[in-house]
Amino acid sequence: MSTVVFTRLIQAGLILAILPTTGCSLKRLAVNQVGNALAASGTTFASDNDPELVKAAVPFSLKLMESLLAESPEHAGLLRATAGGFTQYAYAFVQQEADEIEEQDFAAAETRRDRARRLYLRARDYGLRSIEVAHPGFQRTLGEDPARAVTPCRSEDVPSLYWTAVAWGAAISLSKDDPLTVVEIPQMEALIDRALALDEDWNEGAIHAFLINYERSRQGAEGDAEARARAHFARAVELSEARLAAPFVSLAEAVCVQNQALDEFEALLAQALAINPDAFPESRLVNLIMQRRAAWLLAHKEDLFVTGLPSGPR
Repeated sequence: MSTVVFTRLIQAGLILAILPTTGCSLKRLAVNQVGNALAASGTTFASDNDPELVKAAVPFSLKLMESLLAESPEHAGLLRATAGGFTQYAYAFVQQEADEIEEQDFAAAETRRDRARRLYLRARDYGLRSIEVAHPGFQRTLGEDPARAVTPCRSEDVPSLYWTAVAWGAAISLSKDDPLTVVEIPQMEALIDRALALDEDWNEGAIHAFLINYERSRQGAEGDAEARARAHFARAVELSEARLAAPFVSLAEAVCVQNQALDEFEALLAQALAINPDAFPESRLVNLIMQRRAAWLLAHKEDLFVTGLPSGPR
């Protein structure tokens, strides 16, 4: 955690502590000012080199942001940052750990996956609220006509569209036995597709990186699913200048495992692991997390691939 972020968190805590009985407008003003600072700083500590330290620190940050939102429930920037923070925390420190412990303790892994699902849904709800602030009536229209609901969204809405869609998609993937969640897929797709149309370059190709995984499960889309996934991979690598491990891990996991293409799987994960996190400090933490995923996948390749099958792209 940077000194600036830490100072802002302390300021926020002090505001909530010392202003409970003061005038509402003064308290709201102070909360909004700190909320602006926190929203600008983000909720993940992107340059940190210690994921375990971040794992311990982020819940405090997220709960504090929720406390600020209780005082200022329509702070769009804080809503968006909270959605992103819960999404990233759920994936990096809850869902990924579930996969890692499943072999030793299946029940504990399922408990973690259920927790991750609930965190994703919390993130989705904050994201939807952030869009609603900018476009009143959005959530109602999204349920009725997803394509029409996202039409008014503009480039400034892309971060909210992205984090809401990613959280929603992750929750759906962990809720396949819940038909009420699965029927919401068209709403999630409308959000991510609108984000892509508005700003495909956003955050070094993050939208494309998400779609590498998603295209293989998208229903009713034109063309070949693998071709679409590979096109998103190529664009994500181009936009990130191959500085991010995530696209390589995503293609290996989403396409190579399904194709039983072991050689390509190993080559992609080797590329992910070859990235030097310290060479790109602004992406150090996410690269460390995705490299941990890459190493885990390689360690479990015997569980993912059937020996004796032809290896290579199909």
